[in-house]
Amino acid sequence: MTTPFRKDGEIDFKQVAPQVDWLIGAGSHGMAAGGSTGEGHTLDHEEYRDLVAATVEAARGRAPVIAGIIVDSTRDAIRRGKLVRDMDVAALQVTPVHYLFKPDDQAMVDHFRRMADETGMPIIIYNVVPWSYLSPALLTRIMNEVPLVVGVKQSAGDLKLFADLMMMAPDKLIYSAVDALMYPSYALGAHGSIAAILSAAPHASVELWDAVKAGDHVRALDLHKKLLTLWNAVVSDNLPACTRYAQSLQGLPKTFSRAPMPEASATQQAAIKKALEGLGASAGQRVEAAE
Repeated sequence: MTTPFRKDGEIDFKQVAPQVDWLIGAGSHGMAAGGSTGEGHTLDHEEYRDLVAATVEAARGRAPVIAGIIVDSTRDAIRRGKLVRDMDVAALQVTPVHYLFKPDDQAMVDHFRRMADETGMPIIIYNVVPWSYLSPALLTRIMNEVPLVVGVKQSAGDLKLFADLMMMAPDKLIYSAVDALMYPSYALGAHGSIAAILSAAPHASVELWDAVKAGDHVRALDLHKKLLTLWNAVVSDNLPACTRYAQSLQGLPKTFSRAPMPEASATQQAAIKKALEGLGASAGQRVEAAE
């Protein structure tokens, strides 16, 4: 999900429910709040707590909610987990620390072990930080040594590493965040996906998942090409802003990114609009579908 900021940078909590309803109406199987597309790295502890609470309230048990945690210390990660553990949250989605320094393998294992021990919550590792990227071997080790680490959201675009992880941890929940390559991710056996492209085009994304599951690879390949066109239009340093622009073209209220992230440029807007037209994602039909 994107986080609905107002122009002044504050969260407009009343706009959380419309997005949840729209995603569920599109067939989404769950919600992820406070992730990177949701600019979770910009949220303070209280905003994070209130955003997750608003998402859970809006979901009303219709779909599970995952709470994203993007912080730079074990202490802060634990604090955030404790803030939401009494809510109806299915799991925590947790990045390794993302500042300049990288823990060694044992410190990384200990980080997730302490989180599990002190929050008691299921954890999905969000493997995305380029300079703190965890190998399939280390991810498998963490999941084997810390039972509450139930899965991985494998990101950063490398389908080979995704395939390796699928083979090394076949009994764990491996989600794809290789936005450009959802079709082959699903064909490789991904248990699902948690990614920006899903928030930008949920209807087509659900249709792609269903097509692969049904063995309709002709339809899946067609959807892949159209979704890849959209991904090429939104992927950039202001990805959250481009994602929210795509959402606004499909009927969601206009919201803003938190400074200093720039809004989608005129060039980006034109490319996003064209890609959505290729998917048939006009505002009228998508709002009607969500209702």
